[in-house]
Amino acid sequence: MALRRTFALPRQLLRPVARSSLGYYTEQRNGFATAVPPVTQDATGSKGPTAMVFLNMGGPSTTNEVEDFLSRLFADGDLIPLGRLQTYLGPLIAKRRTPKIQKQYADIGGGSPIRKWSEYQCQEMCKLLDKLNPESAPHKPYVAFRYAAPLTEEMYTQLLDDGFGRGKGGRAVAFTQYPQYSCSTTGSSLNELWKWRNRLEGRRANESVDPSGSIQWSVIDRWPTHPGLVEAFAKNIEDQLKTYPEDKRDSVVLLFSAHSLPMSVVNRGDPYPAEVAATVHAVMQRLGFSNPYRLCWQSQVGPSAWLGAQTSDTVMEYVKRGQTDIVLVPIAFTSDHIETLYELDLEVMEEANSPGVKRAESLNGSPIFIEALANIAQEHLRKGEKCSRQMTLRCQGCKSDRCLEQKKFFAGEEAASLNHPRNTGGDDPKDPAQLHVHEQTPLLQRTSEESDDEGLDTSSQDSAALNAGLWRSRTKASVFWLFPFLLLYMLGFGGAAVPKINLMVSLTCRDYLAERASSDPGFTYLPVLLGQDNSQCQIPEVQSLVARFQLYYNLVVGLLSALISPQLGHLSDRYGRTSMIAVSAIGTVLAEIITVIVAANAERVSLYLLLLGATFDGLGGSFTAIMALSTSYASDCTIPGKRSVAFGYLHGAIFTGVAAGPFLVAILMKKTHDIMSVFCSALALHVLFFFVVLLAIPESLSKEQKQRAQEKHQVKLAHQEDVGWLSMTFWNPKKIIAPLAILFPPAGRPSTLFPNRGGASPALRRNIILLSVIDTLHLGMALGTSQIIIIYAGYMFGWGNVESSIFVSIISSVRVLNFFIVLPIITRIFREEPREDLVISGSGALDVILIRVSILLDMIGFAGFALANHGSLLILSGVVTSLGGMAAPVLQSSLTKHVPRDRIGQILGAKGLLHAIARVIAPSICSFIYSVTVAVRLDWDDPRNHITETDGYREAVEDELLP
Repeated sequence: MALRRTFALPRQLLRPVARSSLGYYTEQRNGFATAVPPVTQDATGSKGPTAMVFLNMGGPSTTNEVEDFLSRLFADGDLIPLGRLQTYLGPLIAKRRTPKIQKQYADIGGGSPIRKWSEYQCQEMCKLLDKLNPESAPHKPYVAFRYAAPLTEEMYTQLLDDGFGRGKGGRAVAFTQYPQYSCSTTGSSLNELWKWRNRLEGRRANESVDPSGSIQWSVIDRWPTHPGLVEAFAKNIEDQLKTYPEDKRDSVVLLFSAHSLPMSVVNRGDPYPAEVAATVHAVMQRLGFSNPYRLCWQSQVGPSAWLGAQTSDTVMEYVKRGQTDIVLVPIAFTSDHIETLYELDLEVMEEANSPGVKRAESLNGSPIFIEALANIAQEHLRKGEKCSRQMTLRCQGCKSDRCLEQKKFFAGEEAASLNHPRNTGGDDPKDPAQLHVHEQTPLLQRTSEESDDEGLDTSSQDSAALNAGLWRSRTKASVFWLFPFLLLYMLGFGGAAVPKINLMVSLTCRDYLAERASSDPGFTYLPVLLGQDNSQCQIPEVQSLVARFQLYYNLVVGLLSALISPQLGHLSDRYGRTSMIAVSAIGTVLAEIITVIVAANAERVSLYLLLLGATFDGLGGSFTAIMALSTSYASDCTIPGKRSVAFGYLHGAIFTGVAAGPFLVAILMKKTHDIMSVFCSALALHVLFFFVVLLAIPESLSKEQKQRAQEKHQVKLAHQEDVGWLSMTFWNPKKIIAPLAILFPPAGRPSTLFPNRGGASPALRRNIILLSVIDTLHLGMALGTSQIIIIYAGYMFGWGNVESSIFVSIISSVRVLNFFIVLPIITRIFREEPREDLVISGSGALDVILIRVSILLDMIGFAGFALANHGSLLILSGVVTSLGGMAAPVLQSSLTKHVPRDRIGQILGAKGLLHAIARVIAPSICSFIYSVTVAVRLDWDDPRNHITETDGYREAVEDELLP
């Protein structure tokens, strides 16, 4: 048979070598760490040199390297998938397992011999290859390990230093030392190689490098049934069988052992089990099926299900049955490592406690194996192929964008079959690549001829979902899940808003009066009572100081939330909306705890302790982050045509809470006269919201959607340099505002929002910018004036906690009616039917009209605030501005209609950053203006400072006539 063909090997290479008790060749062991010779010549324009790069997991050469090795291993989701907690659990598991694994490596001689064997095998193969294939000589040996030195990045840097790449070109072959392909081994190593190629040679590494001058890579990605590999395994098995008595030899069980895989990887369609089985079958065919045999699996880690049966269990079971003659064959390993030297030799064989249980020699320095490596490389170089045909076919359940992009890179022109199935025909009018934008349509209403989303998986999925009615079948996640609990959150937020402002006023007044009394012994004042109407505090000086403190407070909250909100938006795409809403709620809970502490100890603590609460609130992204994340949640489970109504419900929940909260507080204050009950109630509601969101509300994103987002993020990271939190680059102001770049997509070329080759149209770019600016200004004016109006009304009209709470309750109630009744009715009457053939729908004329009317109402309301000379006029102006609040959900809905569905979290995260910036700038400007002008305005409005014409005449007469 062909597979039994004996290789024509030089006689000097066929000399037998004695095997030591630990299973590797002692005669060759000492010289395996020979340094790889550097490439000294320029690689440009020549067929050689050719870099031959051996890929493997690697292992720690000393016990001191064990923790670093384990940390990298458990951080690799390709090998050991731990989900969203990989970054955190990986180092903890590694640290916990380090002492145990260090002892295991100590038991096999103080470290793994895999580096020495790999370097030896690569060097010897290159020597043979220079003779077998002089056309590509000289062949330079390199080794790249995934988890231990020499790491892939170290190898790649050495390649560049040795004259490959950097404009000089040169050829390199990535030669996996896993004969059977697995996404967890070869795939992970190629992902790492691809990542460092992009970082060190890609466009981000040096824009001036011509791609033609980069290293030209090809891959030997699998060789499970190569005759040389089969012959090497068979020869070692035959050698071991000769150690048994001849009458027992044919009954010895051959137990082929390979590294196991998690069943989650196997069920995804990983080819590894089938290719291992193919190797076993080829070896047994070469042996003429002379012995009974089984395939089993070893090295399971963790409690999850792995491929079985396990080698250790299999051996013990056979020994119990009386089958004591067993030869273990490490069929998936090309050299000795801890899996053979410790797991098989010291664990399995010692536990079996049977002299008949032995292990076949590993391939190590086998001359047959080394010549097989040279033959595999020679065949690959002569064919000129980029990779095997098998590599161009993805696993059935693979959704990894990183894996896809890596395969496309290494496969080159052979990667056509890797593309996702989608309609890309140039003549199809629905082909996204052929679509364009109508400039005349208001806010980019789409027709069937338009799309800016070519190449995005989720866009086609959105369209398909609409056609199949999948939106309607989605019953788990709904905006009505979030609505009642968001209402509870806003009850606490709105209820505590006015008392918190008055707490600031009281503490500021206390400090101001105390300081004045200390500098003027003759000055006396009434004590400031927390939660009461303190008329002695209604003076311009206190008003100015309160406005200034609010400026500091808003700066702290706004700046921190500006940093955090976009990150929460991005994270929510990858890890889910509810998780990030819960994270944001933690900040609110901590801020309320600080408020309770300050209120309970008002006589002893400083006003500035409230800034610590502002810090916690900002680190959670504040309510702007919760609102943005809630909007993303609603977008996930609502069709585009109904998003404005869904967003209206969310805004309605917010203002229902803001309306009902102050009203309930007014009742509570009248009955208890205790401000502490208000703050404790608010804290309880926020704690309840946190736990409900974390544990009860269903997630709006599926596991597949989150996995796709995570993979896209990994692809993005592969093109970027690592930047730590302590790096100046991370805190560069340009980087902080970098998320805003998504709101300015370039026209005519790819961008983050629109990675298609045509990019965004000018009309699309214009509308996204305009919608973002209008939305930010609208929110900024509302935030900037809300607290100032309450302080202003407190002085002008003598309003206290009760009156101010009623005012807030009235205008918020109007907003609720606006969102729950007016907006849904208008939308239902003038509803525009969604176009199911559109990828991105855009906004219609109704959205434009509603935005314009809302802005007009806002202008009228703010003019009323400025001119009001009575409390009733102030309330009326507030009602008018509340009617203008309809713009908020319509603006947000319009913005989401201009982007692909899988970019909604990103654009709303960027919008959250704009809102956070508005929260910094608008209140700061308004507070500053109020603090420097309040005395002038209030002195003029005080009737005691007005001198009428009659008063002036009387005073003049009295001055003249009276002595």
